[in-house]
Amino acid sequence: MTTIWSLPNIEIRNLTSVKETRRIALLTGNRSWDAVGPLLDLPLVVQAEAERVTPEYLDDLAANLPPQVEVIYGVGGGMVADSAKYVAYKRGLPAVVVPTALSVDGFFTAIVAARTEDSVHYFTTGPAETVIIDWDVIRAAPRYIRGAGIVELLTITTGLLDWQYAATNKRNTPETRFLPWAAGLMAGIAQQAFKIAKGVGQGDVEALRNLLDLICIEVQLTNQLGHNRPQEGSEQYFAYAVEPRAGRGRPVPYADMVGPGILIAATLHNQNIDPIRETLDNAGIRLTQLSPQIIADTLKTLPQYVRKHNMPFGILNTFDPTAERIAEIMQKTGLDAGSSLT
Repeated sequence: MTTIWSLPNIEIRNLTSVKETRRIALLTGNRSWDAVGPLLDLPLVVQAEAERVTPEYLDDLAANLPPQVEVIYGVGGGMVADSAKYVAYKRGLPAVVVPTALSVDGFFTAIVAARTEDSVHYFTTGPAETVIIDWDVIRAAPRYIRGAGIVELLTITTGLLDWQYAATNKRNTPETRFLPWAAGLMAGIAQQAFKIAKGVGQGDVEALRNLLDLICIEVQLTNQLGHNRPQEGSEQYFAYAVEPRAGRGRPVPYADMVGPGILIAATLHNQNIDPIRETLDNAGIRLTQLSPQIIADTLKTLPQYVRKHNMPFGILNTFDPTAERIAEIMQKTGLDAGSSLT
């Protein structure tokens, strides 16, 4: 059986207007809850901080959920949303997600990106029942995270190149065969991201609403295709590989890793990265959170990492990470001048 998932219900409203009557298990983070907790009047049964997205940790949360809980709320960022969807799926309950920033597309997807076996693996949970968007909350988020979901749209620029590269080398599976019509639609979404970036960085509600719309269209299109090839490629494989080094066991904002990954992947495909860098900067995405040494060390082992985890074929499968090539990539991307704040 093939399932084409839908988007969750999306409610745009002030959080003070939320009137939940079902008994709730709340997953959140301290900073997120400090910011929006006073706005929400929820009938809490239990509250926990989402510390990591691993199957073992989330299975334990689900197993210890009090039996009277009727709905799972996730208030915060992408890790919280994934945790809420996973626990809700395991217990056969609905999930409600309240983003505190438009930081990832995972608020709207039917999958959870769990960390296991030194990589990211997707678990299908179905979408949240509802996502509640309060523009005052989103606008109040720090600039670097407020609209960081724009990187999900910019990954299309390199994801499409990898998808087409695999097609040229006859390495796509029948299920992920290259579809020009889908590539064209995705490219149109990415083009709009370049146009709205400055407004997103400034916290303009119209630009943020456009970002929401584009993310939802991107998610629904990948739902239709049944895979993420047009939107996920070498840029995200870099992020998966660098995450353990970058965070030293602590969660790292997704955009802080994928932003540099987009520049690296575009360089490998011999693209002009200047418009991409400008767009990332305009949107407030930080490109200096990974040290040059961490980036270079990751690049050295990246082809091996991709093969080890059987990532879909792309430019990294033919990348030869010599010291000279890595130095060239670091110079072309400007990542050799980064500074680590991790």
